[in-house]
Amino acid sequence: MGKGYLALILHAHMPFVRHPEYDEYLEEDWLFESITETYIPLIHVFDSLIEEAIDFRITISLTPPLISMLTDALLQSRYIRYLEKRIELTEKEIKRTEHKPEFNRLARWYYKYFTQARYVYDEKYQRNIVQAFKKFQDMGRLEIITSAATHAFLPLISNNINAIRAQIHIAVNHYKKHFDKKPRGIWLPECAYDQRIDQILKEEEIRFFIMETHGILFASPRPKYGVYAPLYCPSGIAAFGRDGESSKEVWSSTEGYPGDFSYREFYRDIGFDLDYHYIRPYLHGDGKRSNIGIKYYRITGKTDHKEPYSVENALQKAAEHAGNFLHNREKQVEYLAGIIDRKPVIVAPYDAELFGHWWFEGPSWIHFLIRKIAFDQKTISLITPIEYLNLYPDNQISTPSPSSWGYKGYNEYWQNENNDWIYRHLHKAAERMVELAKRYSYANGNSIQNRALNQAARELLLLQSSDWAFIMSTGRMAEYAVKRTKEHIFRFNKLYEDIQSNAIDDLWLSDIESKDTIFPDIDYRIYQ
Repeated sequence: MGKGYLALILHAHMPFVRHPEYDEYLEEDWLFESITETYIPLIHVFDSLIEEAIDFRITISLTPPLISMLTDALLQSRYIRYLEKRIELTEKEIKRTEHKPEFNRLARWYYKYFTQARYVYDEKYQRNIVQAFKKFQDMGRLEIITSAATHAFLPLISNNINAIRAQIHIAVNHYKKHFDKKPRGIWLPECAYDQRIDQILKEEEIRFFIMETHGILFASPRPKYGVYAPLYCPSGIAAFGRDGESSKEVWSSTEGYPGDFSYREFYRDIGFDLDYHYIRPYLHGDGKRSNIGIKYYRITGKTDHKEPYSVENALQKAAEHAGNFLHNREKQVEYLAGIIDRKPVIVAPYDAELFGHWWFEGPSWIHFLIRKIAFDQKTISLITPIEYLNLYPDNQISTPSPSSWGYKGYNEYWQNENNDWIYRHLHKAAERMVELAKRYSYANGNSIQNRALNQAARELLLLQSSDWAFIMSTGRMAEYAVKRTKEHIFRFNKLYEDIQSNAIDDLWLSDIESKDTIFPDIDYRIYQ
């Protein structure tokens, strides 16, 4: 019998980016890179574990914007084109590097890597990898949870309770559409919590959510078990808190595993390294250099001089780090088991895209970790939050503290001098959406008015995405985030005015319907 549990939780999310008005669009690569480097490698890990008859439990959130993009026919076809261009380039790279053995081995490895991704995506799962994750859930290996409809930072829109209710209700319905049941858990966007959210989660029969560490530790009354057991909010929803020790080992690029000198260097890509005329056919139409996804160097050290990457050495290091992580969790559980009266649960939540995209060897690390848990020890077991609640249904009732997992732990990253201008627009648009829903409560289902009302709801939801404020704070790609925010403000306000004056422009409406296609079965009346 083990002494405790590890709840490994991955948060898979991408902002809704889809631009049919262009033949190709740089920001769509965010999705394509994550499919190639994170989602398909994770699917490969899960399929391999099942083939090896190794039991495992992992929780993963698939957000509605991500699911919407993964199931979109246009983006699916564009992803195939993305892969085909990289396969073609790796064929050229094999010839270019034929007299450089270290790079030639890597070019051949990348050719196999991209062709395998194409096989898994196009042939094995017929371009719908959401069904792959559903398969693992149906087998009892994954617990897929949801998030808010467009990953809105809920505390900063909580002045309008209908806006929060719409974000949660639409997400739950979207989940049911793709997974044939209701979600049992939710990843609150950015782990951002305040007390006004609880009751809405209860209305939707959500049983648990994930919190930042101090959201639990600063709860009132003080939690008896810290973050090593869930709390019940006054509403009855369970809150699980992040364990800081396990997070730092994986998150930190300076103190954690991803910064090891043997791992692949993220910032050296042939899209920037090779001759411009050679690489130009594989860049976007504007000709600007960008990441291709072929990287030949390892981190090496804090130096501009980088040594060639070795796949074999990196995998060996990933196995060592998986063993170290497991050893540390064993010692942690052994200590905790001696001081609390139940088996502790160590909650280890991470952005899914850390594994593969940012830390290329991350999916292999997960594979090694699960194998080591299965074969190398008997102290801890993998578990999902819902399984832990079923084992321990009686938990302390306490009111968690407002919190997020962002910089300084509260709202500052999403409301600062770089992005605070957006909130007056978010609040006014939500107010106007409620007004429209109440005034036009009986619009004909097939009428242009009904279409406009539903599109107004979509534009509001897309405007509320926390990603735009986050990107504005980082400074990277901020121009795109500002552009998207202003577009959704303009589109919503024009729809509001056109609906009020009964002067809806059918051609313009059809155009934005073809671009912002998320939630095709939305009903604006949720805002009533």
